[in-house]
Amino acid sequence: MDIRKVLEYALQREYEGKAFFENNADRLSNATATGAFKAIAQEEQRHIEFIQAQLDALENKESATQPAPELDEATFFAARADQEMIEQSVSESMVADLPVLRMAYLIEKDFSEFYQQAASKAEGDVKATLEMLARWEAGHERLFKRMHDEAFEKYTEMPWGG
Repeated sequence: MDIRKVLEYALQREYEGKAFFENNADRLSNATATGAFKAIAQEEQRHIEFIQAQLDALENKESATQPAPELDEATFFAARADQEMIEQSVSESMVADLPVLRMAYLIEKDFSEFYQQAASKAEGDVKATLEMLARWEAGHERLFKRMHDEAFEKYTEMPWGG
């Protein structure tokens, strides 16, 4: 496996993910979802910086696979979003948010699966780095799945016409 190609591909996907979250954050009607999108866009920027540092180290023939410290923001975001989603009622306008939340979930799921697949073919520090990235993305995946599913459930329980 060519780690440089894996990291270059990952870097491009992280840029695309960050752009998706930035572009859609202010379009959402749900305040919790908007906040989560903005926070995840910032975290995707940290992923970009981390992956770029790995690529730079490879270019300089240094050890390119030193794992970064674990980030626990995904857990924080999930707990906060759960609390706020429970307290916030779903309005008719939330319907427009459902496809965006679903897309966010699918993007993060794709990231997580990509890193898991790459990690399964790697060894040592490279494997640890890819597994760490997979865990970060899996946390985001769980967050958006939960937000989508809860909003969808509340919407389907609303009387016709909202």
